[in-house]
Amino acid sequence: MTTTRLRNLVIASENPCTFTHAARTAVAAVASLLVARLFRMPEAYWAPITTLVVMQSSLQASLPISAQRLAGTAVGAACGALTGAYFPGNVLVFGAAVLVIGLVCAAFKVERSAYRYAGITLAIVMLIVRPSPEWIIAIHRFFEVSLGIAVGLAVTALWPETK
Repeated sequence: MTTTRLRNLVIASENPCTFTHAARTAVAAVASLLVARLFRMPEAYWAPITTLVVMQSSLQASLPISAQRLAGTAVGAACGALTGAYFPGNVLVFGAAVLVIGLVCAAFKVERSAYRYAGITLAIVMLIVRPSPEWIIAIHRFFEVSLGIAVGLAVTALWPETK
């Protein structure tokens, strides 16, 4: 790959990062972390991570990725809670669960991003060893991500980026 081609993959010809976007994103990420800590969420860092994922230049651009993130997280958390309760950390069951989620998503023509988020959540719930049962981890994960989405959408709606 030439440096010109690599540069073209990174340097924006459309929709470059702006000062306003960076400021909005920073405010939203900090706000979601503070709210998650206020509610004493056990893995509060998932809220700002999700906020960083869903922050776009407009509410219209943020809504699809937010819906995909929410749906994927719900599916991955439910599947992770179920499979993790009976087969915690089992690599073969994890692989089978990723495949089954993918087949269900394919059957319903679900956006690939939602499938990706489902797999990520499944891995987090099922493969990271914690003292709590997987269903509790799954519920926490869902609420932490939901909070991050809500804050990201709220900041995007209340502080629109102007071109």
